[in-house]
This record gives sequence, C-alpha cells and structure tokens, in this order.
Amino acid sequence: MKPNTLPSIYWCVFFDVMGLLTYLIPGLGGEFFDIGWAPIAGMAFFLLFNKNRFALFGGLFSFLEEISPGLDFIPTFTIGWLMRRNELRKNELQ
Repeated sequence: MKPNTLPSIYWCVFFDVMGLLTYLIPGLGGEFFDIGWAPIAGMAFFLLFNKNRFALFGGLFSFLEEISPGLDFIPTFTIGWLMRRNELRKNELQ
C-alpha cells in the first residue's frame, strides 16, 4: 500500500466487529477471547495503516483497547480510518 492511501473502510469495520464478537455472540469466551485477539488487532492496525508512526501508536492503542475489560465497544479501526482520511485531505489542501 502506498504511504498516502487509506485502507478500505470495509476492512476497518470488519476488524471492529471482530473485536465486538465476544459480546455479540454468547459463549465465545468473553474477555478470554480478547487475550488472543488483542495482539492480532494491534498488528492488523499497524499493517493496514502503512507501518508508520500513526500505525504504531494506533496499533498500540488497539491492543490496549482490546486487552482492557469493557472497552471493546470503541471502534478503533474506524476512528483510525477517519483520522487518517482527515489528515490526507488536509495535506491535499496545502
């Protein structure tokens, strides 16, 4: 992926929904599932957002959000997509 591109919003929503599955589908293991999902989510964020400084901090935040009990409702990937899109639009105007 080129440095000035966005990942697909569909992928971002997909990863946010995956993080919510433990609450949406009873019996998936709740917070136990998040122990395995947190590093995957952090790495996915880093890779989706071009392995730069933004991606590093976003991936770390995504990891911490998933590993912390009760914070799975935060749509980290979608928020990251919106932030990155606004940054790219601001750069286009300059």
